[in-house]
Amino acid sequence: MIRPAGLLVVSLLAAATASAAPGPVSVPTERQAELIYLVRQDCGSCHGLTLRGGLGPPLVPGAIADKDHELLIGTILDGRPGTPMPPWRFEISPDEAAWLVHRLREGLGDGK
Repeated sequence: MIRPAGLLVVSLLAAATASAAPGPVSVPTERQAELIYLVRQDCGSCHGLTLRGGLGPPLVPGAIADKDHELLIGTILDGRPGTPMPPWRFEISPDEAAWLVHRLREGLGDGK
């Protein structure tokens, strides 16, 4: 039997996990293809064509697994000042950036 304190701990852990990496938002299929192309071509020019790293760090699941979900979205949208990472907010919406982070966590660079 789980005690009430145990339920609280389980609930808090579930909430923390859910807020760390929420599921993907809805992005139209046509736009998904455009975003994947953009990642492979534009992002791949710095992060490597297989996203395993280059001028920029790797974007494969193992390399970003411990990174904060919102930090990754912010990096896509606003870039990283003082580094070659440009902002993409002019091209990518916050929902699309969230979708991309979800896909990168699944292994977008692995041909998916």
